[in-house]
Amino acid sequence: DERPTIVKTRFLAGHQQLLRTDFERKQPLSQAKEKALLQKAEELLADADALIISDYGKGMLSDHVIRALIENARAKKIHVLVDPKGFDYARYKGASVITPNKKELAEATGQARLDSDEDIVKAARKLIDQSGVEAVVATRSRDGMSVVQKKGEPVHLRTKDIEVFDVSGAGDTVIATIAAALAAGAELNDAAALANIAASIVVSKVGTAPVRAQELRDALDGVTALAELCTPEEAAENVRRWKAKGLKIGFTNGCFDVLHVGHVSYLAEARKKCDRLVVGLNHDASVRILKGEGRPVHDEASRAAVLSALSSVDMVVMFGAEKEGQDNTAIALIEKLQPDFYFKGGDYTESQIPESPAVKASGGQVCIMPFAEGHSTTASIAKIKGRAA
Repeated sequence: DERPTIVKTRFLAGHQQLLRTDFERKQPLSQAKEKALLQKAEELLADADALIISDYGKGMLSDHVIRALIENARAKKIHVLVDPKGFDYARYKGASVITPNKKELAEATGQARLDSDEDIVKAARKLIDQSGVEAVVATRSRDGMSVVQKKGEPVHLRTKDIEVFDVSGAGDTVIATIAAALAAGAELNDAAALANIAASIVVSKVGTAPVRAQELRDALDGVTALAELCTPEEAAENVRRWKAKGLKIGFTNGCFDVLHVGHVSYLAEARKKCDRLVVGLNHDASVRILKGEGRPVHDEASRAAVLSALSSVDMVVMFGAEKEGQDNTAIALIEKLQPDFYFKGGDYTESQIPESPAVKASGGQVCIMPFAEGHSTTASIAKIKGRAA
């Protein structure tokens, strides 16, 4: 094929990237393929509210293609957002928003460096005048981002002090969030503020990771970040990303109804033996099947929230049977996640644990760990009932 899919190979030592090799062909598209591309874009734009042009300079987005895409979208009153490449931003004339980072903005306007808010605003206004775009959202790493429009005062959005694990995908997160917000009817300043929050969430994760709606809602409400509560599919995606970074994954499961010091100690010890600890949490119907009527004491949302607040827990996943007769083990979840370690608390042997074969089938290890003496959910409930009486 004259234009094979680009393959990027990263060479890592531990979690640090040493170098990357790219196998690619960057020649421009033929006229026939440009025509086919624009025809497909025309079809898709019929149901779109925003168009993102992510220019990597790999030959697909020629001046002709970019111009045609922007003209077509604007004729339909569709927002056009561009993640730019190169130095000639005039090729993006008519775009609603462009999102250069600080280095790209400096290069496009011939500046040696941009250190202050005033420097950013001056360069952005110059870019707007030169290129004919409507607004610039300049991403500035730890300094947040700046929104400069043709009309109105510039807005500078600061970031909170957070621990940054990986900046991969941060720029994509910004432009995608702005596009989604604009498509939903938000003003640009509000869309950028939301994107700033989304970017702060994504850089706190390892690897290229999605930002979920609940994470944005929690951040907007000022809720302290907790461990993720995920569907099995989302959990499997996170585990694949962690494993790609060379991290060892631990998994345990249970009802965790009335959380006590025995649970906390057990989870802390399990976390010491792995890099990420995933907890499978039986949902309410599953607990009722296992423990009988009157259980759980706390509903699944409450139990998940308490577990998520523990520093030893990295992710919580709901599982279990909905009614009697269905599989109420964690076997299906383990087959999906394929953890390196499966932790089980209590006086068990491997042969007594139904999940053991599934763990070993994917090369995992079963680790049986003792619970702290003198603590149990049953005893806690009995004590509470005694006091109530």
